[in-house]
Amino acid sequence: MKKRSLGKNGLEVSALGFGCMGISFGYGQPTSRDEGVAIVRAAVDAGVTFFDTAEAYGPYANEELLGEALAPVRDRVVIATKFGFKIEGGKQAGLDSRPAHIREVADASLKRLRTDRIDLFYQHRVDPDVPIEDVAGAVKDLIAAGKVKHFGLSEAGVQTIRRANAVQAVTALQSEYSLWWREPEKETLAVLEELGVGLVPFSPLGKGYLTGKIDETTTFDSTDFRNVVPRFTAENRKANLAFVEWLKTFADRKTATPAQVALAWLLAQKPWIVPIPGTTKLNRLEENIGAAAVELTAEDLRSVESAVSAITVQGERYSPQQAARIDR
Repeated sequence: MKKRSLGKNGLEVSALGFGCMGISFGYGQPTSRDEGVAIVRAAVDAGVTFFDTAEAYGPYANEELLGEALAPVRDRVVIATKFGFKIEGGKQAGLDSRPAHIREVADASLKRLRTDRIDLFYQHRVDPDVPIEDVAGAVKDLIAAGKVKHFGLSEAGVQTIRRANAVQAVTALQSEYSLWWREPEKETLAVLEELGVGLVPFSPLGKGYLTGKIDETTTFDSTDFRNVVPRFTAENRKANLAFVEWLKTFADRKTATPAQVALAWLLAQKPWIVPIPGTTKLNRLEENIGAAAVELTAEDLRSVESAVSAITVQGERYSPQQAARIDR
């Protein structure tokens, strides 16, 4: 697979990364440890070098699984993980980005990941109770100690990015960005380009909706977080079918799948964008990786823009409680 540079700080990764969260957390019942290890190693064999996890996924189970899966190839891959949540009784219990806590999380993550360094260490969500300068300073110290290589932010607003970058260079921002969530285009992309920060879009397939395999009759496991996402109510899934039907028609013209077009569109936006689709299925992994070979011409991109701008997506991407955690 082709490589890309995330920003200007020398972090080179595969053009498509692998989001590991769904193996252990969020999308229904977790897969078995063996199945999770197998899909991660299949991704490595297919050329993926960039793997995304977090202590909060499980909690802890995802980092432990990834550590086992990547131990034999550690020097060939880039591992990103995250800090910033307080975890009590095996569940997220608010935010905590105090410098002392960041240091504790780094040491614990290193053990679970079976490694001596974290390649990219993100603040998972901006903590309004801790100045971002203190957060950046704590990660700067971890970088000086050799425990961390690069600093990242997740779902951070542009002013937070600027303030953090003034203390410690921010290598990447991880935020939601896809054909049906284009908020970063308003001001974030321009600031990232100005500062030389890469973008890692999570949910690049719209939490699965852009694969074309979900409609109003789809049912989710009781533990699947999409049950509380407004955009995934049965009513909104039905209303948004027009979006997917258009995507299917366009994909057919490109001899591709809807998911491949959605990923190829992201890759075509900027050379420093690296989406991280996740899956637990080998056939989906192969499909996603195939997106890196889908070429969208300037005319294709104009067609996409014209069609997408004419369709209004129904439903918010987060519940009010989830949205309250997003930095503006």
